Amino acid sequence: MQDASEETPTSVDLQQEFENSGVKEVLEDLDATLIGLAPVKQRIRETAALLLVERARKRLGLAHDTPTLHMSFTGNPGTGKTTVALRMADLLHRLGYIRKGHLVSVTRDDLVGQYIGHTAPKTKEILKKAMGGVLFIDEAYYLYRPENERDYGQEAIEILLQVMENQRDDIVVILAGYGDRMDKFFESNPGFRSRIAHHIDFPDYTDEELFHIAGLMLKDQNYTLTPEAETALREYVGLRRTQPHFANARSIRNALDRARLRQANRLFQSASGPLDAAALSAIDAPDIRASRVFQGAPDSEPDPNAK
Repeated sequence: MQDASEETPTSVDLQQEFENSGVKEVLEDLDATLIGLAPVKQRIRETAALLLVERARKRLGLAHDTPTLHMSFTGNPGTGKTTVALRMADLLHRLGYIRKGHLVSVTRDDLVGQYIGHTAPKTKEILKKAMGGVLFIDEAYYLYRPENERDYGQEAIEILLQVMENQRDDIVVILAGYGDRMDKFFESNPGFRSRIAHHIDFPDYTDEELFHIAGLMLKDQNYTLTPEAETALREYVGLRRTQPHFANARSIRNALDRARLRQANRLFQSASGPLDAAALSAIDAPDIRASRVFQGAPDSEPDPNAK
């Protein structure tokens, strides 16, 4: 005789499930730590709702299929794709769709070998590490190089496709990169398109969002901007985003690192006595305006497209 505690329930309180699962905490953290990205956050909330409902249907004994959870994140560099992938791994783990909830982030070089017989073991080792969690493949289109007859990327692709299909209950794969290049990649590799259920596009940040992001970055490191530096940074953001190789939040982080470097040198050269915490923490306008951006020259950042 079946124990009463094991009987199939007749109803499920979705709101209570939402509260108890910890998903609410993940979504609140996403809102608190990521500026902007409203359409991305909405898609994550919708995905969470789908998974909660599917889990509830399973508990009620209704017919259900484990949802296909492989995803594609498209957008320019520095728009939060890796950060969202981390939150997604946490969300899927809390809902019981993956065992561990960890994220393994890789690029082509981690999967594709340089000689015959090298690719399969590399790819399988990465997949072994990612099992029970999420495998995040950045710039996934570099896996496929049709112009090179001796390229071994196709071997990695075939292994990935097989695992994505046969072990989809134990691993979620997220492919990421520029939107136009990912479209071409999917056209050349229809096997991937058929296995990807969720396509999420990450928009560029606005100037105001980037300024807000800069403020959070500085706050995390116990730095402040003087009023003059705030004005300079707003101007910097507007100028920098018109230049080549702009990488959204990544470019802002690089700019702040350089501003801190200039501030340290300024203090070291000009200080004639003890400095208090306020002086050591304040970024001033010259620390920002010394950037070559204000002279119309490109900022000194590596090309994100370079391989």
